[in-house]
Amino acid sequence: MITAADADTFARCIHAHGVALFPADTVYGLACDPDAEAAVQRLYGLKGRRPDKPAAVLFFRRELALAALPELGRRTRAALERLLPGGVTVLLPNPTRRFPLACGPDPDTLGLRVPALADALAPLHAMAWPVLQTSANRAGEPAPRNVAGVPAAIRAGVDCVLDGGELPGTASTVVDLRAYEREGRWAVVRAGAVGAPALVRALDVEAP
Repeated sequence: MITAADADTFARCIHAHGVALFPADTVYGLACDPDAEAAVQRLYGLKGRRPDKPAAVLFFRRELALAALPELGRRTRAALERLLPGGVTVLLPNPTRRFPLACGPDPDTLGLRVPALADALAPLHAMAWPVLQTSANRAGEPAPRNVAGVPAAIRAGVDCVLDGGELPGTASTVVDLRAYEREGRWAVVRAGAVGAPALVRALDVEAP
């Protein structure tokens, strides 16, 4: 279980440009300040991730995510209000090229996460700033559902470890919404925690 003190330690780690291991609603992840280049490089190094591969930006409350992206169209914002929080990563158009370190070689696309934090993880809602986030596994290996499942080298290399107990263990579903505003078109890029029926209910609706 995460405590308020844990959440405060996590926030201080991120603000100090550290790298943290934390529980989301799906699997354990690595997090850092999305604008701190050295921290992003450290995170990628721990994971063994190619530097040209994009990551997601995670907000701990939906309203913070929507406020940070005022350029989103009405139709897309309504879809996000139906989808989030939840076990999805959405790919969004990024015309203002926000969070370039997370976007990698495609600055016009932003990956966004807002996890559904159950009671044991609810103190993380106090985190008011976004993080760059990716699963806490070595590239190509299974995503961990508990701290013990995180590779020892990653656990030793981070600055902060939050143990939220056992998680479901299925990574987020990645959904492409880049054509949703104009065309109502969407696609699943990676199957995961949220299944097709829930996506259809949230996304196959009339434009407002």
